[in-house]
Amino acid sequence: MTLSSPVNSKSRQRRPDELIPLTGVSPRAALAAARAVLAGHPGPRDASIAHQAAAIVLRDFGDVRAAIRELQQAARLARLAADPDREADVLTSLGTALVMAGRTGAGLTALDNALAKVSTARVGGAEGSELGRILVRRGGSLWIAGRYAEARADLRKAIALTGQAGDTLWEARARTAAALADLAVGAVDRADAGFQAAERLFAGTGQQLEIAYARHNRALVAFASGDLPGALRHLDDAAGRYARLGVFVPDAALDRCAVLLAAGLPADALAGVEAALSQRVTATKKAELMLAAARIALAAGHYHQSAERAAVARSMFTTQRRDWWRAHATFVLLQARLLAGRPPARLLPEARRTAARLGQLRSDETPDAWLLAGRIALALGQHAEAGRLFACAARAARRRVPAFARAAGWLAEALRAEAAGDRRRLLAACGRGFGLLEEHLGTLGAAELRAHATAHGAELAELAQRAALRSGRPRRLLEWSERWRAVALQPPRPTAALQPPRPTAALQPLRPTAARQPLGLAADPGARAELAALRDVTVRLEKAHPDGFPATVLHRERLRLEAAIRARTLRAGTAGTGARRAGTARNDGEPAGTGAERAGTARTGAEPAGRAAAFDAGALLAALGPARLLELVVVDGDLHVLVCGDGRIRRLVAGGAVDAAREVDFARFGLNRIARGHQAESPEQALAALAAGSRRLDALLLGAARDQLGDGPVIVVPPGRLNAVPWALLPSLTDRAVSVAPSARTWLRASTAGSFGKNKTVLVSGPGLGAASTEVRTLAAEYGDATVLGDGTATTARVLEAIDGAGLAHIAAHGVFRADSPLFSSLRLDDGPMTVHDLERLRRAPFRLILPSCESGLLAPAGADELLGLASALLPLGTAGIVASVAQVNDHAAAPLMLALHRRLRAEPSPAAPGTLAAALRDARADACQAAAGDPVVIAAGWSFIALGA
Repeated sequence: MTLSSPVNSKSRQRRPDELIPLTGVSPRAALAAARAVLAGHPGPRDASIAHQAAAIVLRDFGDVRAAIRELQQAARLARLAADPDREADVLTSLGTALVMAGRTGAGLTALDNALAKVSTARVGGAEGSELGRILVRRGGSLWIAGRYAEARADLRKAIALTGQAGDTLWEARARTAAALADLAVGAVDRADAGFQAAERLFAGTGQQLEIAYARHNRALVAFASGDLPGALRHLDDAAGRYARLGVFVPDAALDRCAVLLAAGLPADALAGVEAALSQRVTATKKAELMLAAARIALAAGHYHQSAERAAVARSMFTTQRRDWWRAHATFVLLQARLLAGRPPARLLPEARRTAARLGQLRSDETPDAWLLAGRIALALGQHAEAGRLFACAARAARRRVPAFARAAGWLAEALRAEAAGDRRRLLAACGRGFGLLEEHLGTLGAAELRAHATAHGAELAELAQRAALRSGRPRRLLEWSERWRAVALQPPRPTAALQPPRPTAALQPLRPTAARQPLGLAADPGARAELAALRDVTVRLEKAHPDGFPATVLHRERLRLEAAIRARTLRAGTAGTGARRAGTARNDGEPAGTGAERAGTARTGAEPAGRAAAFDAGALLAALGPARLLELVVVDGDLHVLVCGDGRIRRLVAGGAVDAAREVDFARFGLNRIARGHQAESPEQALAALAAGSRRLDALLLGAARDQLGDGPVIVVPPGRLNAVPWALLPSLTDRAVSVAPSARTWLRASTAGSFGKNKTVLVSGPGLGAASTEVRTLAAEYGDATVLGDGTATTARVLEAIDGAGLAHIAAHGVFRADSPLFSSLRLDDGPMTVHDLERLRRAPFRLILPSCESGLLAPAGADELLGLASALLPLGTAGIVASVAQVNDHAAAPLMLALHRRLRAEPSPAAPGTLAAALRDARADACQAAAGDPVVIAAGWSFIALGA
């Protein structure tokens, strides 16, 4: 993209010496002023300055080829003016541009020539400043080329020279470049100090672009420290500044993609990198973007595409003589080729060389590279070599990198122990790795970030469960399954120093007596305004003609608002983030991985920051009483059922997880067809076909556990991929009180939560319900003293105010489940959709919640074994039980079921000793079926609803 700016005849004519400083304050104004100077046919020196100023702007806007042409002209004019200092300055800009264009050798030669033209006899005053400026740009170019030791040497000299000369702007630039080089070799503390010093210096210069760079660089430090929300905040700040200056900075896109990828959000990262690749960028940045695209494709499981892009990136880096980048491209290429099916024997030698080279370059990816080499050796049956390579990975990971990255070292230890058949050492390594990952999760405020970040522990969880299974001890398998299940549903906690966890945390109720202070979006007025705007746009979009211009505009605005709201949630940190970062400061003089940090636990015996208390299987068995808890665990694709109750834990084998998931899809499809009335056969025939499939599903999910259910209630804890099972459809469970919980720990905590707000019942009727609105009016008459909202009064603000802390809330509204973005799943109220983001504004969620809405019980799997959706937002906020549907709802058939459910709840023994939603739902199914004389549609509606929680 070649930029041109018209000359404003009314603006003051700039002097040539003002042009280059202006490029950092107002790039477009600087370009226009440079064109104006050149239009006046100035002398060689002034023309040289104008061409150089234009080149700097063009370079920063991504048109490096045009910038190089301008700089070559500027150098020719400087020689014509017989001004060595001017020529040296131009050559430094030209050298930098050439390096950015991928012509590294030519660029460094130009920079060396610039240095040769500056007298080194006197390094004080102006001469010292000029030499320092050249060293800054040569050091920055060496940093781009990945030659960090040489870059740091140049930049240390530049800081001293510019500081002695009082050249504030260039001292700030030197400190910035030095900090980038420090960051590249893992010296995070030194980099952080350098960026802070540079920002203080820039603040007094008025260089708006440089200040934007400073904010951007702070994001890099936050990312390297594991503070992902902080990194996103700084990146968004920098992006806003770049946008106001009209500058596209490829590094901003690259860094944002890296943060999103680390957060387990490859789809978001892919969208960002594709948008950046569509821009006109320099050859060096094109190569970096191509490598980023390869990484993202790898994370998304597109292995052939990843290999293609990594190969292109490696070729570009080779041409550009950028060894650091080439080594990283080779690492991605090796991973992609292995996963795409390339024979491992052909990959092992290069994998070893690449890991060693990354270690020499002090890359943070060194542990992963050794891990890859070890996996390849293991696949080849070379167990001794694999053990050696895993040991290299473990040693490399002890460097002080973010917690989720250090966990790779414990993964290497676990793999090494598995290869050696040492189960005890394997489980110890998994425990240490989980501890680091829990510390990382504690820094993340957004539920979505926490859920996706658990993917870092997926392999550790698989190893631990496999080892626990082989031990033949069901209790151990339960404890290790609970260690990394539904951890994101637990609200982030402050650091251990601020709030030490109690040993009995597993028995603490979520929020039985005290309301929380709203955090994150709830405390953000801007977020509330955007959520209100989203509701307004959605309502207008529903009324607009689908093919008309307003609909197109409104759809685009809805997407913009959703993106803005989501960005706010990802930026939200936790109360303890700052303290935690302060507590993990790095000291380059301390040996890596020493002391308490290497062990992963504090010397005092207190739990490390963010670590969950150990799961107490004994407490679970004591709390169950006559009930049975069935925890379904997937190990190597097979389902195992842990039957907990009657004082013991038994493991029984069920079917294959993939087969079970397929049958669940068939069952939900059948329920949806009956609800919609679209089946070709009669409802009775459709119901019979559904019942036949239910027997297959029963065998696959429960297997031999069907004979171990006892006579009491049943709590099912399914894996994330099986969260949408209509459990009442299973013959073994049809006549039982069945609750569904995301984890045994969650059920235990919810079951011990005392009830609150028993006298407060809220009934809500959304728009366009038909039979369901009659249902709410009937319930209102039966309750008498309930708060009733509907017919225009059921707005988001009023509903949230009413249900906050309620004992029972019933929200009859059309529901939308968003698999693409589950936190925008919503219930349709009078003023538009009430999303999960709105529900997170509650200080305390209702104790019980009934949602007779289509697919209101669906949750989207995320991370290792996490879930996102309506229930995942409410359970951590205090809701003990939810009745919701995992299929579409026929309003006429669901109405009698809901009336029967409420009658059962009102018939509970006493407010102080309420029954369970699961038992009430079971009895309501029978009541509704009897009243409807066995109507197949009513029966199918009853099967569609599940009871979530305790």
